Amino acid sequence: MSIWKDQNPARKDSIPLPPEPVRDAPATAADFSPTTTAPPRAVPAASNEREPKESLIAADLTIEGKIEGTGHVRIAGKFKGDVNVQGDLTIETGAKLNGGVRAKKVTIAGELEGNIEAASRVELLSSGVIIGDLKAGSLTVAAGSRMRGQADFGWDDGKAASTSKSGGKETGNDAAS
Repeated sequence: MSIWKDQNPARKDSIPLPPEPVRDAPATAADFSPTTTAPPRAVPAASNEREPKESLIAADLTIEGKIEGTGHVRIAGKFKGDVNVQGDLTIETGAKLNGGVRAKKVTIAGELEGNIEAASRVELLSSGVIIGDLKAGSLTVAAGSRMRGQADFGWDDGKAASTSKSGGKETGNDAAS
């Protein structure tokens, strides 16, 4: 006796077979032509041409850690840690993020306690709150939103880096005279 023997063999009568099609005329070569088959589905060309996926932290979740990647991130719950994505970051109404942010576009309807270190665009919606500094290419602020911190926007990377390294002074000649 083998220990690999199937104890419950499949019953042939348990799966009904589809009925045979009824034909009035005998089958011809035209019935099997390639034009009667469905066209093949389109396959995406390359993975970098696809729309980035979005990850969601749901409203009833609290997570601590670090987020890094190329897709979009939507936070509806609470997250403690840094977010570094090459896509968009959205903080929903009622959500809270404690940590630094680097993303292409940042939309804030909830609360961010931390710095936005690099973003091409930041949108602060009417229910949004930022407690921290912000560096972005452009900033949109809705009426009713709140921010406590310093905002640098509208500068390209070269100018913003030179003023931040020199402490905001253009030349050393403007020091106390």
